[in-house]
Amino acid sequence: MSRGRKDKKSPLFMISVVSEMLDVHPQTLRMYEREGFVQPHRVNQQRLYTQQDVDTLNMVIKLTKKLGVNKAGVDVILQMRSRFESLQDELWEFMDSMEEEMRKDFERRLRRIFSDE
Repeated sequence: MSRGRKDKKSPLFMISVVSEMLDVHPQTLRMYEREGFVQPHRVNQQRLYTQQDVDTLNMVIKLTKKLGVNKAGVDVILQMRSRFESLQDELWEFMDSMEEEMRKDFERRLRRIFSDE
């Protein structure tokens, strides 16, 4: 997962806003930061969260509070999610480099594989 912002115009949220968005105490967000689940940007000692951070925190909250997953389990899930996203990006890059007819054939094969599941 890239720590840099892909879109410089994307919003950054203060901890109080994220806390309200996710209906948790700011201390919970600080704890998740200490656990390494997110790394908010810092400007003058103020934490600023990207939308990706908010999405990750939302997932962590659901996993821990609603599904009872422990912190080690959350860490494994987040690592797997990150790896899956990387593989998806690699696949799209590969497909972009293919000739049109070859790409269409590859997409048909992928659809067939995933429709059998």
